[in-house]
Amino acid sequence: MNGYVRRVVTGHDENGKAIVVSDGPAPKVHTSPLRPGHYSTDLWRTNEMPVRISRTEPEPTEGPRKIVANPNGTIVRISSVPPHPESLRGMDGEQARKVFEALGDPEASTFGQNQRHPYMHRTETVDYAIILEGEMYLVLDDSEVLLKARDVVAQRGTNHAWSNRSDKPCNVAFILIAGKFEPDLAAQLGRGQ
Repeated sequence: MNGYVRRVVTGHDENGKAIVVSDGPAPKVHTSPLRPGHYSTDLWRTNEMPVRISRTEPEPTEGPRKIVANPNGTIVRISSVPPHPESLRGMDGEQARKVFEALGDPEASTFGQNQRHPYMHRTETVDYAIILEGEMYLVLDDSEVLLKARDVVAQRGTNHAWSNRSDKPCNVAFILIAGKFEPDLAAQLGRGQ
């Protein structure tokens, strides 16, 4: 996968009839020299619940890269995660933070708190991760689980990383939904609310 994902968007014509508004490559593909071979394609973003449905609207994936949805919002993205390179060995907390800075949220990195994996992070979201192709480990604070095609994770604000230890890319669909930690959990996690 080279980041290309076909996106078909529907809408309504002037008579309220269902139509295809656009059909082509999703316009927002993110790459980073800090993560060679990693492609992340944002397909759609929303900023409110319930989502307004109108006849026309601007491109919702425009603007800066966001690792998490806006409050009351969502992001749908497909990522291609390459096998982890040797360069991950010896990565320090500051280098890991720069990876997340390139993703739009340097504060998400928790690698300095937990040395299990350089890409350990926590976001205040509920994320559905659907393995489309390949395999990958979900790494948590003290455990991990191997995921294969058609497996689905409901990731609920936990400290985690995605680790591809195979010899092929893993393609994953993510649906990210803005969340809010309950006050007692936020306090335990050291998150001011």
